[in-house]
This record gives sequence, C-alpha cells and structure tokens, in this order.
Amino acid sequence: MPELVFFSGTMDCGKSTLALQIGHNRSARGLQGVIFTRDDRAGEGKLSSRLGLVTEAVEAAPGMDLYGYLVGRMSQGDKVDHVIVDEAQFLAPEQIDQLARVVDDLGLDVFAFGITTDFRTKLFPGSQRLIELADRLETLQVEAMCWCGARATHNARTVGGVMVVEGEQVVVGDVDRPAADIGYEVLCRRHHRRRMTSASAHAGALSPDVLPVGPA
Repeated sequence: MPELVFFSGTMDCGKSTLALQIGHNRSARGLQGVIFTRDDRAGEGKLSSRLGLVTEAVEAAPGMDLYGYLVGRMSQGDKVDHVIVDEAQFLAPEQIDQLARVVDDLGLDVFAFGITTDFRTKLFPGSQRLIELADRLETLQVEAMCWCGARATHNARTVGGVMVVEGEQVVVGDVDRPAADIGYEVLCRRHHRRRMTSASAHAGALSPDVLPVGPA
C-alpha cells in the first residue's frame, strides 16, 4: 500500500542525504520520481546535502498545488512512481493535505523530509500537519551532536554568533555561514535553554574570571 512517510530530525542528521539515497535506489530499479523542495541551501530548484551531493528538483513555491502539478505531469504522459519532498517543514498545511491526496488518489508513495521545530522550539505548520496525517513517522537514526557532545535535539538561530529566540519563523541560513550572518546550530535541550552556543561557550572558556588561578 502507498504511504505518506515523514522522516524527521534536527539539522545535520542526514535528512537530505537520505532523500537523495532513496531517489537513487529507486531510480536504479527503473522507478521514476518527482522531487520537490523549498528554500534549499543550494538555491531554487535544488536538493542538496551537506556531503556535497546535489540534484535537480521542483521548487514547491508558496501557493503551488502539488497534487495538481503531479496530475498535470502524469496527464502529459510522464511516468511518476513516487514523490520525494525535502524541507517539508516549509510547506503550507494545505500543501501537506495535497501530498496526502497524492497517496490516496494517485497511489504514489510520498517520502517527506524535514525538521519538526523551529529555533523557538515551536512546531512548523508543515511539520505539524505531517505528524497529523502521515501513515508513518520515522526519526532519523544519525544523531546530530551539540558542541558539548550530547545528542542535539533543538535547532538554534544565531545572529552575529549570538543565539536569538525571536524573529520570523523562516529565515534561510546555514550552519556554515560566517558568524556575522544569520546562521543555525544544533544544541542539546540544556544548552538551548541556556542560550549557550559553541561560540559563547568558547568565549566563556577564555574569560579570565573562569580560568584557574595559580601562583604568580
């Protein structure tokens, strides 16, 4: 039976890499899929992983009817065996409803990949709707790590290297951007609550008032 499957995890846990792997494995068996993405770090209409892999994709723009797009492709004779959706957290709830209809009415497997919560620990609307509708939820087994070595469970946004907890929900950034830019970092819950990023922890370690005092 076709399924709507939601693969979720924090940043840096290999979601896009797995999406590319699923697409590759199915393509090697002669199956053809459509890949949707939104606001990928590599640019519009791209699905990329931090390992350097990249492939072409369809940009799922705001307001786009994903079900209608697929029906149009299939009506023109295109073969579509499955659908892969990366950065699914950025989709609108009604677009998630359209993906569920793709499964139910078109009989296609839909594999959606995304993070569940934003930098404020609030659910993305797209992720919330996926949790509500998905036939199966899968938590990625590659664990991202906080700077302290603990399992990372929360996504943090930084501006100029300082963690922030207010602002627009969607601002495209990356973990590899310079500290002066908007960036993101994965943290354990304890350090997210304390707003302690790797940069602030490093600065604290170098502060004179926390260094051991020895004989002159």
